[in-house]
Amino acid sequence: MASFRWPNRWSRRAIDQDGGVEIVLVRHGEPEWVRDDLNVDNPPLTSRGRRQADRVAAALRDEEFDEIWVSPLIRARETVKPLADERGLNLDTITQDWLEEIRNPVWHGTPRERADAAYAAERRRPAEGRWEGLDGGERVRDFVDRIHTNASLFFEERGVRPTPHSLPVWQMSDSRRRILLVAHAGTNSVLIGHLLGLNTTPWEWERFVLGHASISRLVSYELGDGHTFGLVRLSDVEHLDRGDRTF
Repeated sequence: MASFRWPNRWSRRAIDQDGGVEIVLVRHGEPEWVRDDLNVDNPPLTSRGRRQADRVAAALRDEEFDEIWVSPLIRARETVKPLADERGLNLDTITQDWLEEIRNPVWHGTPRERADAAYAAERRRPAEGRWEGLDGGERVRDFVDRIHTNASLFFEERGVRPTPHSLPVWQMSDSRRRILLVAHAGTNSVLIGHLLGLNTTPWEWERFVLGHASISRLVSYELGDGHTFGLVRLSDVEHLDRGDRTF
């Protein structure tokens, strides 16, 4: 495991004792949302985004993972491609459809002002109104349910199951697995909250602010009656040049 700073000695000691399931979350690089002042649906990476993807591959080069998975969207697949190529992985065989970001309305080819106006209108909504999401897109409630449901199935298949407990305690059949997921700000944010046992809000993107090509890490550690997850790194961008740090 590559070295990185731990928040305190207690966390480092607790995880050393048990090994810990580690979940490494990478957000995709900078996407080309607008081309020639027109919106682009399911966009590729910009040239800077491709540089960011190369830096992610370099940052994780010396780390071993039991599993590597990626969202089906182009920007995530292009982000993981340098890393996958180095490891001889076929993108089609490491895709998990449930990692897809919240689905926007179909704006492709429309003026960029249309998307800008929709996001501005969403930000003006009362808190509870934010659950409805963008008009014509996936409702935030449905998106959150999609991630929670599929994450539970994904981890259950790997022997990580919630206990009948009011606190976020998990039973684990293998407490030393390392999994890399390359996805999106929304997907990764909801997943972080899911593993930490946090109540979800309709603005997870703003609650966990993740930079493009950032690396976040969660590690489990043992309790008396199971395991729980700790967030040991959020939105690490130290592997990126300062001019390549974007959100």
